[in-house]
Amino acid sequence: MKINARACELRLANPWKIASTKGSGTHRTVIVELTDAEGVSAIGEAAPSSLYGESVENVLPVLTQLEVSKLSFRDVSGSMSFLESLPKIPFAVKCALNLALLDGAAKHAGKPLYDFLGLGFREQHHVTSFSIGIDAPDIIRKKVIEAAEYPVIKLKVGDPRDKENFAALRSVAPEKPVRVDANEGWKTKEEALRMIEWLMATDKKIQFIEQPMPRTSSDADLKWLKERSPLPIFGDESCHTVKDIPRCAECFHGVNVKLVKTGGVSMAYDTLQAARKAGLQTMIGCMIETSVMISAAAQLAELADYLDIDGNLLITNDPYAGVTAAKGILSFASAKEKRGLRVSPRS
Repeated sequence: MKINARACELRLANPWKIASTKGSGTHRTVIVELTDAEGVSAIGEAAPSSLYGESVENVLPVLTQLEVSKLSFRDVSGSMSFLESLPKIPFAVKCALNLALLDGAAKHAGKPLYDFLGLGFREQHHVTSFSIGIDAPDIIRKKVIEAAEYPVIKLKVGDPRDKENFAALRSVAPEKPVRVDANEGWKTKEEALRMIEWLMATDKKIQFIEQPMPRTSSDADLKWLKERSPLPIFGDESCHTVKDIPRCAECFHGVNVKLVKTGGVSMAYDTLQAARKAGLQTMIGCMIETSVMISAAAQLAELADYLDIDGNLLITNDPYAGVTAAKGILSFASAKEKRGLRVSPRS
């Protein structure tokens, strides 16, 4: 097995700011390519997040120094067991390699990954929301107008201008369903409840509230909010892997599962299944990512009640093509690659 890993700088269409991070006009990711002795080449992506103490600088060395003879498209489970045995391996590294291993395994089988996993993928069925980052109200209004083709908006909050920003959204999109994502921005249970009650009283088309309070909040505070909230609450930063599902079932109504948090498609699959079994609503989310990671997330669409996989829509220099999202509807119909993640370099 041969490996090639490289950093890739993504340019954002608009500066990106959420409650837990500073605004930026660029984002760095890592692309990984694995090639086996039979000539099958596969691709993966790491989208390291400073929120979880990961960066391109601490991901690339792990990938370039990896003992790749321990990896095999023919034994994804064994390969992942080897990766899990490595001390303190970043989740972003596991994610990138898991994507590439599954891409290669499904290519060997001659199947799209969603069929290789036994899930399938229904065309014209899965809809992603489009995310609007924190900004001034006039910029929010402009961004919402630019996102007119997308049927569902996710608004980032956790800023002193939350009420003005929501009003700006509604001034140009009065009827669209909206998901509100606080990214831990409301610091106390009382503040979170006040804001949720205000949103509920102001608007009847809000679907749910995502991560209203910090992930470090006590279970007692999270349960208190869940019991009183007039809107469903989803855990994001509070939900990383399948191990978090029992706690999330007590503290939230649903969870946002992201490949980079779980460590790849395999672990996201397990986390989504466990969440559904626990009675939680499920959403698949993303970071700022290329079509490699977004297409990988789309492989699991049949396990989600909601999708927020729009990271590739927020950038202007996506080097890959895979799943598309015209009018918010996910589709692999135009993908040139018919196997694996169904991703190919953009021509």
